[in-house]
Amino acid sequence: MPRRGRRSEAAKIRWRRMDPEPDIAKLTTPQPTPQAWSPTQSPEKKKPLLMAFGPPDQTCPMVCQEELRGPSTPLGSRQGTGYRHRVMQWGYSRVTRRRRKFVLLAEAPEKKFALLVGDSHLRAIVDGFVTMPGSTLSLGVLSSPGASADELRREVLDTILPRTPDVICLLAPSNNLSSSTTFQEAGRDFDSLLHTISNLCANVVVLDFPPRLIVEEREQALLRQEYSRVAAKRSVRYLPVTEHFPLSHLDMWSRDGVHLSDAPGMEVLAKLLWGAVSTQLQLSAPVSESLALSAFPPLSACPPVSLPAFPPISLPACPPVSHPFPRLVVDGEGPGQSASHTFHGTVVGGGQKASVLEPCVSGPPVLSEGYTFPSRQKI
Repeated sequence: MPRRGRRSEAAKIRWRRMDPEPDIAKLTTPQPTPQAWSPTQSPEKKKPLLMAFGPPDQTCPMVCQEELRGPSTPLGSRQGTGYRHRVMQWGYSRVTRRRRKFVLLAEAPEKKFALLVGDSHLRAIVDGFVTMPGSTLSLGVLSSPGASADELRREVLDTILPRTPDVICLLAPSNNLSSSTTFQEAGRDFDSLLHTISNLCANVVVLDFPPRLIVEEREQALLRQEYSRVAAKRSVRYLPVTEHFPLSHLDMWSRDGVHLSDAPGMEVLAKLLWGAVSTQLQLSAPVSESLALSAFPPLSACPPVSLPAFPPISLPACPPVSHPFPRLVVDGEGPGQSASHTFHGTVVGGGQKASVLEPCVSGPPVLSEGYTFPSRQKI
């Protein structure tokens, strides 16, 4: 065998370096080996062109079931398209260590005082970005962003009010969706909140919280039912608002999917708050005596009515009329029997004669002395 030279070995090494390395990551499918046709094997049938592009259950022996598709927009990614103002920095509360603020809007002693209590949904009203639709009431607004029902109760106890409210409107706390472990726990905290507010004012109304885009509708519905049950137990009106916030109108929420936009979301909520306060005042207003009498004007306010004078009417004198008195005449034997009468008695029963009235002018009926009435028979 001939001996290999060094030059040929060096050339092989140089060529090996210059050749590209094979890509191990790429999986290569082996080419199908053609099988020899035998006389006992039937020839392969060709499929038509339409069958080649048919559904997978017709082209491949194994049917691949399609996985269930989830929602096109998951709850975590749903967000509103409305604009919300940049929040302003508030001071911290000494009882909950949360930011809170209490303001008086158009304070007037002669007007009735209404108090609004709620969470961060009232921030736009407190900062003045959204105005209330009416001005006939003196409003006080207490807002504590992120506060639950129990924290709102402590905030109400710590707030110093200028006077006793005529009505209190509570915006149902929606933060219990994340702070409470069960709906029963949220109901107990809400019941304590209503008890505290009812001690301040007996005239209380509750407005339902606006829906959230990033929370399951079923969970929100269960919390609303628990709040409504507690409010009904305490005889407090609970007003729903879900129909005023359709989930298809994304411009009513801000980009976080929780808070309402300044317009039109908070404008709708402000109208609902004002309507709840106004209707509650009308329903709780007692019908006073002065209000009932004001429907009828006093007699002194009525103008005098002059009636036309009528001539006196003279009636002719009536002649005296003599009324005859009847005289009782008994038919039968007796000393007082009169023989000059023209009427005779008739038989009514028992073979006895009945008495007959005979007209007479002389006087009242007189019975003869010694007369006795015949005995009556029992029928």
